[in-house]
Amino acid sequence: MAEALNYAVEYSRELANAYPYVLHFAALRSAENDRRYRWVDAKTIKIPILSTTGRTDADRDTIGDTQRNFSNDWETKELKFHRKWKTLVHPLDIDETNQVASIANITQTFNEEKKFPEMDAYLVSKLYADWIEAGGTVTEQALTTENILEVFDTLMMDMDENRVPATGRLLYVTPAVDKILKSAEGIARQMMVTNNDGRIARMIANIDSVSIEKVPSELMKTVYDFSTGYTAGASAKQIQMFLAHPSCVITPEKYEFVKLDPPGATTEGKWVYFEESYGDAFILNKRIHGLQYVTEAAA
Repeated sequence: MAEALNYAVEYSRELANAYPYVLHFAALRSAENDRRYRWVDAKTIKIPILSTTGRTDADRDTIGDTQRNFSNDWETKELKFHRKWKTLVHPLDIDETNQVASIANITQTFNEEKKFPEMDAYLVSKLYADWIEAGGTVTEQALTTENILEVFDTLMMDMDENRVPATGRLLYVTPAVDKILKSAEGIARQMMVTNNDGRIARMIANIDSVSIEKVPSELMKTVYDFSTGYTAGASAKQIQMFLAHPSCVITPEKYEFVKLDPPGATTEGKWVYFEESYGDAFILNKRIHGLQYVTEAAA
């Protein structure tokens, strides 16, 4: 049985909830590739793949055979992340909690504390699974102030060797790894004294022009259970950091529905909120080098 709401004669309208989440991987969800696919049916998309041959020697005296030297193929992806959430709210619950239990507050709390972090957890674990399946080799290593820059340089070198664009790379790290970076041997940190009041602002916003995004460690696991919300899977490993270029990712959304029904006979006098979405996240087959993962060292 659901717990009774905590009514009060005087109750603050402001919710004192946990710090709200944001979409930490928003940059990967707004990638250029999301505009390059076409729908085949209700759950399948096709991504165009264009390739050509290379050049050959030429001369001044003959005309060579002319033929088609390009091909157009399609990469097929099937959406599987189909989610929903609903709740009912009695008008008296809204009134007797001085609007705290309003639909607006309930859905805001749901988005910030459940939906958004779940979306992050799904994205990072799904891309990791696709990357491993496509042949990616994960770096398993305990990161320290002595080796973290060397590990980072190796990830960058692999991307350079595979012609991943240098501009636009993103480095996602856990708070623990961010702390290691701040003390890494050989790193040059700019110290800024603000307002001449003696306060020192320490920050490392990027390394070699790679932007750094700090992500809570609970949202950086290799596997999750999405039965209700999200929890780390039984075989989950901690992702310490991963280097990504948005051009290797696609995050299609096929369907999103949100509806709020007012109190009525069919809802037995209650407000009913319902939402549903259908989408997924994929790594493009030919761009697996646009992701590089570093997980915790094997036990």
